[in-house]
Amino acid sequence: MVREKKTEARIMQDMTFGEVLEKYPETAQVMMSHGLHCIGCHVASYETIKEGAKAHGMTDKQIVSMIDKMNKAARKNS
Repeated sequence: MVREKKTEARIMQDMTFGEVLEKYPETAQVMMSHGLHCIGCHVASYETIKEGAKAHGMTDKQIVSMIDKMNKAARKNS
C-alpha cells in the first residue's frame, strides 16, 4: 500500500495576508492569536505578513515563530 504524502505548506514572510488566507484559511486562527486581526482589513490584499506583523510590533523572531505555526496549521488540513 502506498501512502499519500501530505503536501507541505509554504507560507513565507513575503506573502500577502490575502494570499495566505485564500490558500490556507485555517491560518486565520494563528494570526489572530498573535494579535493580527487582518482578515477583514482592507490592506490584507497587498500587505505582506512581515509588513503587517512589524506594524503590530512583532520582532523577527516572533514572526518566524508565527509563520512556523501557520505552516503547521496549513499542513494539518492539506
